[in-house]
Amino acid sequence: MLDGSSSEKAKRLDGGTLFDGKFGNKEPAPGNVERLPVSGAMGQGVTGREQATSLDPAADAAGDIDSDAAHLLDGHSVNMDYTPGHELASEPGSDTIDVDLNLSDTDSALGMSTASSTFSLRDSVYEYIEEYGRTYHAYKAGAYHVPNDEKEQERLDLQHHLFRMTMNGSLFAAPVTNLRNVLDIATGTGIWAIELAQEHPAARVIGTDLSPIQPAFIPINCEFFIEDCEDEWNFTRQFDLIHGRALLSCFSKPRTVIASIFSALTPGGYFELQDICFPCKSPDGTLEGTSLQQWQTLMVDGLRKLGKDFEKVKEYGTYMREAGFVDVVEKKYTWAIGPWIRGKKQKLQATWWAQNFLDGIHGWSMAIITRGMGWTPEEVEVLLAGVRDDVSNYRNVHAYVQMYVVYGQKPL
Repeated sequence: MLDGSSSEKAKRLDGGTLFDGKFGNKEPAPGNVERLPVSGAMGQGVTGREQATSLDPAADAAGDIDSDAAHLLDGHSVNMDYTPGHELASEPGSDTIDVDLNLSDTDSALGMSTASSTFSLRDSVYEYIEEYGRTYHAYKAGAYHVPNDEKEQERLDLQHHLFRMTMNGSLFAAPVTNLRNVLDIATGTGIWAIELAQEHPAARVIGTDLSPIQPAFIPINCEFFIEDCEDEWNFTRQFDLIHGRALLSCFSKPRTVIASIFSALTPGGYFELQDICFPCKSPDGTLEGTSLQQWQTLMVDGLRKLGKDFEKVKEYGTYMREAGFVDVVEKKYTWAIGPWIRGKKQKLQATWWAQNFLDGIHGWSMAIITRGMGWTPEEVEVLLAGVRDDVSNYRNVHAYVQMYVVYGQKPL
């Protein structure tokens, strides 16, 4: 049973100051609330977790994709080069999505086989909740329904590179011209914040999350704190850019969070959200009657019963305008589940997304379907076996999600 105290505040360890990586130097904390520093700024040149430096797209020669070994990305190395001129072209998706009718086991568009596919924190922060064979955050226990263990951290880092690939290597789309102070809410492993700090060494980057899973060695201009972005905001500085990504299952009060973000931005500053909208869709009806369709219905209904809504992603632009943002821009990109889609980049994205989906489905599902819909863990496992079969059967099951990029500016 989850009984973490929602009123418990994370404490700073050094009386309100944070070691900034320059021996002997300290400076005031970024806000007047009590924050727990997760990682000190100990050095440059480390891009998040080591596992995220290269990715391996390929097919699983074994055939069927099971719960632990769905290796769509094994066997071929793809090193992501985000320098100008090396990215694959990407445009926001349209309402027309083409199925590749000439899909073969060796796909020339992919160039691969597709046969199948030294801070000590309070002990309570690290005493994770264990359920369903996974670990979950202890601070504000139960507020977020996805694990925080090693398997989930690896998935998050893979997902980070999928977002960057989709956006032609960019970390954000908003036309920010002067980055001095940046905030990344629900930062996860911190990889976005770390890479932004490396690419913009003059900027100060802060990441916040419920879980202290960020690396210890980070750029000197990057800091992490334990925070719940749905609590009251008390930052003493204002930000030029506030970023949030894959937050669809995080917010029970999205309007309140966006209002807090608006207040925390400097005039002329930008807020950007990048998120995936469930449920999945199909261009040709092949999703009907599948385990994948049953699963997503349970996920949407289960999360709503837990006070949150996957489909709120479609309302991000509206919420921004209501909060006072101007020049709100919304872009939508298509992520197919498996390389059934036409186009070289679309196939590569689809392969990565299918692998990310398979890596994440257990962690996404167990808490939401058991807590929200009353299923037993054993019943969920049976359902997930069918979902994995549908994902591996991408020649016959053509499913996709839309990835939204929405940003707006606080008036000058």
